[in-house]
Amino acid sequence: MTGAARRRLVDPAVREARRAVEHARRRAVAFGDLWRRSLQLRVVVSTLALSSAVVFVLGMVLQVQITDQLLQDKIKAAVRQTEASAAAIQPEMAGLNPGPDNVKARFALALTKLTSSGVDLDAAGSGAGAFEPVLWDAGEVGADGLPVAVGPYPEVPLGLYDMLGEASTGYQITTVDRDTGPTTLLVVGKPVSTSSRAMHLYLLFPLTGEQTTAEVVQNTLVVGGLVLLLLLAVIANLVTRQVVRPVRQAAEIAERFADGDLDERMPVVGEDDVARLAESYNEMAASIQRQIHQLEGFGQLQRRFTSDVSHELRTPLTTVRMAADVLHASREQFPSGLARSTELLVDELDRFESLLGDLLEISRLDAGVEELAAELVDVRVLARRAHDAVRAIANSSGSAIVLDLPDHEVVAEVDARRVERILRNLLANAVDHGEGLPVELTMRGDDHAVAVTVRDHGVGLRAGEADLVFNRFWRADPSRNRRTGGTGLGLSISLEDARLHGGALDAWGERGQGAVFRLTLPCRLGHEVTGNPLPLVPPDLPVVAPEPEPAAPEPVEEVELTEEEITWQPAEPVTGEREEVR
Repeated sequence: MTGAARRRLVDPAVREARRAVEHARRRAVAFGDLWRRSLQLRVVVSTLALSSAVVFVLGMVLQVQITDQLLQDKIKAAVRQTEASAAAIQPEMAGLNPGPDNVKARFALALTKLTSSGVDLDAAGSGAGAFEPVLWDAGEVGADGLPVAVGPYPEVPLGLYDMLGEASTGYQITTVDRDTGPTTLLVVGKPVSTSSRAMHLYLLFPLTGEQTTAEVVQNTLVVGGLVLLLLLAVIANLVTRQVVRPVRQAAEIAERFADGDLDERMPVVGEDDVARLAESYNEMAASIQRQIHQLEGFGQLQRRFTSDVSHELRTPLTTVRMAADVLHASREQFPSGLARSTELLVDELDRFESLLGDLLEISRLDAGVEELAAELVDVRVLARRAHDAVRAIANSSGSAIVLDLPDHEVVAEVDARRVERILRNLLANAVDHGEGLPVELTMRGDDHAVAVTVRDHGVGLRAGEADLVFNRFWRADPSRNRRTGGTGLGLSISLEDARLHGGALDAWGERGQGAVFRLTLPCRLGHEVTGNPLPLVPPDLPVVAPEPEPAAPEPVEEVELTEEEITWQPAEPVTGEREEVR
């Protein structure tokens, strides 16, 4: 057979084996998932496992006790039967003449009398059952070299002879091979005294009845144990179901409540523990519903207040702006102090206008009335516009903005105004925290998403601050001097703009390593972003070696001073200026 033919014969078997293994693995995984999710299954299986152990131990104890009691009763009855048989044949053994033939003849006569129907040896009610007698001459050997005996002597265990030499009665249990198969025998022996020699009488009692009884008991225990386990499984399933069903119902109601259906309540039936649980849950749900409604009302009131105040401030702000522009245009005619005040007034008005615009934008975003004017644009153009918008701020702070843009077009369906505002806020934030070091803007894109990262090499962020930078009016260090005059709402607005596009805005930072902000946008509106063309954590971070543990200080020798050596000296006055520590 060629190798190709052999492979054709082996490959189907291998594939079948692989399918069987995969099917078994899937079933195991499915059972593992069901085991983790189902409390009812765990309770039923645990109950069955513990019950099986209890039933097994109880069955073994009962079987051992019953079998041992049967055997002890059989032994007692067999001993009584043997003693009665020995007393019955004792007269036949008196005056026994020497000689194997005479001994065998007398033995045969004694056994005939023993087994004859005319002699009722079981009149005392021994209850030993049927037996086979054996008579053996302990001190005589026949011409064939075998002991002189009558009956099935080979079935008598040899160890029983030594036992009779030490005691008046002995017994052993042995198994012999007969024509009907292996047979278990209880052999009881007793010496029969005569005037000239020692004789041994053995009675062989088959234990077939006791074995049958033990098997019946064993089968009864097995069947009873299986039926008991089945009933326990049914009972455990019913009881567990009564407990698990309200819990499952409560879980389903809680899930619908968490999804926003605040009117969901549990039905209260009866006055048991489950009913009290339902009442407590309903009270908790009602309390949460009231609090949510209150928070929604407060939120709406806050948003309305912010929107109304922002709109109402537009008119006086416009008037103040006009007056400030007039003063600023004539500042050369004012004294130096008044001219500087005019410049400060215009700067603060610019900041106030920016804050007012951000508040209006936040109000519209909170109200959900913002709409995207999406169109296909080259995102590289938006990045260059944002760079041009913050170039003056970067030049004043000494930070260079490095653009790393692809050579080809990066086209995405976005709102150009919002994306440019996001990039402008990220660049201004990086320049403000960059400590005069370069700021890097990197852009990459694929068929599904566009990613832009803005990295600075400034102070960075502490642990946990990456989740706080998008909070409104939050600052990492409020005491730092700001160059951009930001309102504290730029990153919050940028995050909402990214979410409107179906994208994401993430942050990363470490102390001394700077910070990275990554904007991810889908190429088409409505598409889900599954991957990212750019990593959030910079791949070129230096590996920081662990600091060595400080060496243990050397022990200081203690010196005892006498009273004459201890003198008081006044402290010298401190002269000079004290250096300020920041």
